[in-house]
This record gives sequence, C-alpha cells and structure tokens, in this order.
Amino acid sequence: MKKIINDPKRVVDESVAGFAAAHADLVRVEYDPIFVVRADAPVAGKVGLVSGGGSGHEPLHAGYVGYGMLDAAVPGAVFTSPTPDPILAATKAVDGGAGVLHIVKNYTGDVLNFETAADLAAAEGIEVRAVVTNDDVAVKDSLYTAGRRGVAGTVLVEKIAGAAAQRGDSLEQVAEMAERVNANARSMGLALTPCTVPHAGEPSFTLAEDEIEIGIGIHGEPGRERIKLEPADRLVDRLLAPILEDLPYASGERTLLFVNGMGGTPQVELYLAYRRAAEALRERGIEVTRSLVGNYITSLEMQGMSITLLKLDDEMVELWDAPVQTAALRWGR
Repeated sequence: MKKIINDPKRVVDESVAGFAAAHADLVRVEYDPIFVVRADAPVAGKVGLVSGGGSGHEPLHAGYVGYGMLDAAVPGAVFTSPTPDPILAATKAVDGGAGVLHIVKNYTGDVLNFETAADLAAAEGIEVRAVVTNDDVAVKDSLYTAGRRGVAGTVLVEKIAGAAAQRGDSLEQVAEMAERVNANARSMGLALTPCTVPHAGEPSFTLAEDEIEIGIGIHGEPGRERIKLEPADRLVDRLLAPILEDLPYASGERTLLFVNGMGGTPQVELYLAYRRAAEALRERGIEVTRSLVGNYITSLEMQGMSITLLKLDDEMVELWDAPVQTAALRWGR
C-alpha cells in the first residue's frame, strides 16, 4: 500500500485538520466530537443543513460546507458512518431557531445513526427533518443498504436544498425541495480499479487488468455485472440506459448532467465521457440545461465514473444557479 499518510488510525483527524487550516475563511472544526461547521454558524432564522457519512468520499461532505449549501458535515472513519454523538453536536451547532434538515445517504449505519441523533435533538427542543437519498439505479439492497444506495445525486440535493435554505425557506419547504431533487435524480457508476482503505491495507476487491465492474457502489460494493473493458462511448451508453429506463425522460425535458469521477479518474476522461452522454441525450431530444463534471463524490483512489441525470424544473434551475461558496463548489459571490 502506497499512501501519503502517517498513522492509518489518524487519517481522518489529520485530514480534517488540514481541511480546516486550508479553508479557515469558510469553516471551523470541532474535534470532540469531530464535525465541520460553517464559520458563521449558527445563522439566526435560517434552516440548518447537516450531512455526513464515512470519510473517503471527499470532497463530500465537508467540501460542501459554506454559504448556500451545508451548514455542517460529520465525518466518520473511512467508509464508516459517524456515531450519533457528533451528529447531535453538529445539529445543535447549526440550529438558528428555524429547525435542522439532515441529508442522509441510504446506508444502514448512516440512517440509524442520524435517526438516533434526530431523536436526541428533538428531546432538546430542536425540530429536525431528514431526507434520505437513494438515487443509485444499479441494485436494490446491497452489502450496506436496504433499498437503493445514495450516491452522486446527494451532491445535487445538498446544493439545491442548501440554496433554498439560504434564501429563507422554512424547514418544511427545504425538506420538500430536497425530496423533489432526490425523486428526480438517477445515478449509475462503474469501476476500472478497486480502492484501498488505509486501515485495511489491501484492495477492497479485485479486478483483472481487462475487467470493469458495472454498477459499483461508492464503497466498492458489487454492481450489476463484471465485463471486459469497452470503448468509452459504449460504457457511457451502458450507464445511461438504466437511468433513462428507471425515470422516463420525455423529449424536450430539461436536465442537469453530472459526470463524476471516483477519485482516480483524470478530467480528460470525464470530459470525454460527458461528450458522449450529452450526445446520447440530444439524440433522444433531452435538453442538457446545466452540467457538472469532476471528482465530487469519490471512493478514495478508485478509477471509474458515475453519471447522474436530474430532471429539472424552473425552481431547481434557479436554486442551482444561486450563489454558493464552499471549498468544492463556488460561484455567484
């Protein structure tokens, strides 16, 4: 295993400390228990947004803490859910009197621990709502889930719901918007290589030099099938087909096309894939109104990609375009 680390047991703590030092204008970090929070939190009268999960998916979630997006992020150990205590602490830290929304990826540990934290917060008088993301069309029920996994669509939920909270929407309205985005987002991914969790010291699965996994999860969970490597255009078509089948898109409908790298994928390959995805959608009369390309929800150093398609309406476009200032997304301010 070759990694730029010191002690595998200290990877998350030391990485978060570095993140805090690099982005002190945006965030502050609490260490006991550990969470990342907006530098100006709590914002009085504003709904607070909290998300989190296992580390190793950076920039998700800490990279999205800031104006117009999340108010706090709670990192667990690599690929391991945070416990209720730091989730509760983060919830209390962002409570500005308008309630708090938890955005939770659909993994069993995340769901249970966020539920426990929400119950504890309610006992202290904080109103909490939760939205569980489940945009992955690859499989239903996997090693870590009951139902579909929450993957790259989570980034879009956090951005659009974050903009709704920033403009002053109520907790009910922000939760409704988050649910709407999740209901209209579909994702599918693939892996060319495995990743290595620092404390494990060996790859999480094995692939032959000429093999790829279609429908991989962000923790390296198995997907739909293992196939021989194919040209990029064919792979993009394989990912798009189940997305378009799962949530039918009519000709003329507007979408946000998100091509995401899994951590070890160079931009040149992601844009090559985006070219084919946009072309394939045009062939069906589907309009790509907005786009996002890059490594935004990763699986350590895994080489691979995912495609997410979000069906847009006027309000979603407005909220997507709204100003955001975080470490990983920044425009309009």
